[in-house]
Amino acid sequence: MKKSYSAVLGLVSGIILVVWSIQLGGNLGSFWDFPSVMITLGGSFSALVISFPMKDLMKVPKILKLLVNKPEQDRVKLISMFSEMARKARRDGLLALEDDLQGMEDEFLTSGLQMVVDGIDPDVIQEIMTLKMETTERRHRMGQSIFSKWGELAPAFGMIGTLIGLIVMLADLQDSSAIASGMAVALITTFYGSFLSNLIFIPIASNLAAQTNEEMVSKEMAIEGILEIQAGTNPRILEEKLMTYLSPEEVKILQSERSTASEALSYE
Repeated sequence: MKKSYSAVLGLVSGIILVVWSIQLGGNLGSFWDFPSVMITLGGSFSALVISFPMKDLMKVPKILKLLVNKPEQDRVKLISMFSEMARKARRDGLLALEDDLQGMEDEFLTSGLQMVVDGIDPDVIQEIMTLKMETTERRHRMGQSIFSKWGELAPAFGMIGTLIGLIVMLADLQDSSAIASGMAVALITTFYGSFLSNLIFIPIASNLAAQTNEEMVSKEMAIEGILEIQAGTNPRILEEKLMTYLSPEEVKILQSERSTASEALSYE
């Protein structure tokens, strides 16, 4: 896991900018209405409880931690590891890789390489690894679905709150001076719904989706590397194949590491 506070920084800065703009143009107190908060936030959450099993909703606090504690996806390091293991396998045989599995923390990699050491058929390994990857993706997509749905529900309940306010206001038109203030209160729920949806719920869902996509690319790359090691592929060819999964920036990092290693060997 690596810590990244960019999502928290974006959320805090967004809230500060909205509050600051309100203060520049009016009174901040006029934007606070507790019943509107209850309708927008409480109502949308109640609909969320209807939409998803409680066991999934109970995972929301754990899901939110991923905004800060992000799984590390070091694909450059992964290529270097696969390249070294491919050399070892060609030199000493696949059974020699078993020692390298002891200190490996990634369960996905460990299980795949263990199947290689055990001599399981490549098609079976690919099938099992693909199923594991799809299971992980489904589990992660659930968190995204929760916040995406919440992002849809919040504006809808904001509009419901506005309609409730308008009905209450229009029910008694005897006091015309209260119409303007009543209209302002009625519109606050729409503001709350839009604010929660566009600054909190939808951005969180997008962040989780981006993390899942990155993890799936890394797992696809891991499957490819595992199968290439089992096939006895030349380490150089293995590296070239796995480099197709890297971004241009990651390719530059890998090339830089290669140059540094070559210079060190030449110096020796």
